[in-house]
Amino acid sequence: MSKHEVAIAGGGPTGLMLAGELALAGVDVAIIERRVNQDVEGSRAGGLHPRSIEVLDQRGIAERFVSQGEKHHVVLFAGTVLDASDRPTRHNYTLALWQEKIERILADWVSALAVKTYRGCAVTSFVQADEHVNIELSDGRMLQSKYLVGCDGGRSLVRKAAGIDFTGWEPALSYLIFEASMADEPALGMRHGERGVYALGKLDDGDRVRGVVTEQRLERDDSPTGDQLREALTAAYGTDFGVHDITWLSRFTDAARQAASYRKGRVLLAGDAAHVHSPVGGQGLNIGLQDAVNLGWKLSQVIKGISPDRLLDTYHAERHPVGAALLKHTLALTALSRGDDRTNALRDLMATAMQMDEPRKWYSAMMSGLDIRYDLGEGHPLLGRRMPDLDIATAAGPMRIFELLHDGRPVLLNFGKPGGLANEGWTDRVKLVDASFDGVCELPVIGPVSAPTSVLIRPDGHVAWVGDGDSEGLFDALETWFGGHSV
Repeated sequence: MSKHEVAIAGGGPTGLMLAGELALAGVDVAIIERRVNQDVEGSRAGGLHPRSIEVLDQRGIAERFVSQGEKHHVVLFAGTVLDASDRPTRHNYTLALWQEKIERILADWVSALAVKTYRGCAVTSFVQADEHVNIELSDGRMLQSKYLVGCDGGRSLVRKAAGIDFTGWEPALSYLIFEASMADEPALGMRHGERGVYALGKLDDGDRVRGVVTEQRLERDDSPTGDQLREALTAAYGTDFGVHDITWLSRFTDAARQAASYRKGRVLLAGDAAHVHSPVGGQGLNIGLQDAVNLGWKLSQVIKGISPDRLLDTYHAERHPVGAALLKHTLALTALSRGDDRTNALRDLMATAMQMDEPRKWYSAMMSGLDIRYDLGEGHPLLGRRMPDLDIATAAGPMRIFELLHDGRPVLLNFGKPGGLANEGWTDRVKLVDASFDGVCELPVIGPVSAPTSVLIRPDGHVAWVGDGDSEGLFDALETWFGGHSV
């Protein structure tokens, strides 16, 4: 029996991000992945939103993705293009980049961190014990880990075997998404049909087509056929455009479900295993990456004995509301995608409202993941929100705040008198940096806020404490998030 501190079921974007976070913290982590390599069938997800690029920047790897993608300084609202270039972030764009490339870049990062990967197999069952989880793989091997994390998609075996309810809304629509060649010139662009949206676009090679089409009746079969695609295209466009050489064909629905709990004992869920929804808005992959970054540092501290096991409960407390809000947003956007006269009128009305400044800024921040605030109590507007990547001056020279987070350790940043703040008892876990800042601290939707005198930043980039010229509440925050005082 092979033993690891953490086993991750699923080596997609969420599993890879979590493995990287854990390995960076020195945790012995292994990925269990049914694919024999990192190849992705079809192009799947197509981009990274600003907050996801920020969390990659916090680890010093954002440029690996940015260099291969295309920047778009807009967000889409039910087919309407909204300017989002004024979002207060260094990465105020959506990065168009197919999932295949995203996974390969993440896999290269994880490989350099020496993460063990069991390929060509999957978790078939597991048994929780007091201090570990025994895991059986489809190839007959057995693993043992202190914790098991299900990153194994919407049909997650880990979630089902753990007995975690997956509640929400049943599907009303099904869609076909495909990549193929067409003998006739396709009708490019997006349209709104009676039942939902359909769209055709050229792939990077300029010859083949990627498309999505709403089916005329709800279908649930996981294996759609070429004839079903031709039928759906003909119903939508009046022709199937001579579609042939179909290299990727998949079906999805507008079902919206969420795990009742993101944790059950030593089993945790992240990404699609924790929440599924329509891909409208392109949120799924991004929320999964952010789940992983929230969970990774907490799990590593518990495993190392730095923090008590109850720290893991904050993962559900913080990320479950984010997932719940996402489901509601995708339900709304899916409803607006219909093309009947009443929905068209509503969509036109909402599109006009969304182009007004305040709604536009609210919507673009929400879709970007920049507006998330974890409930850490009352206080400065920064408390619970992501720390902006400010340009600061330190004894080591000018730098960005995100550079201080590259190693995945928390940072206590002091903008007051040098040496005026202490983190005695946590020096082995929390970096103390004296710095100065001369600029404007601006938050999405909120606008400019007063620059803090000092701030405690968690490894995921969210602010755990804000000082106002003194250290009141600092030691409580340090103990809450980073373990007890050490001698």
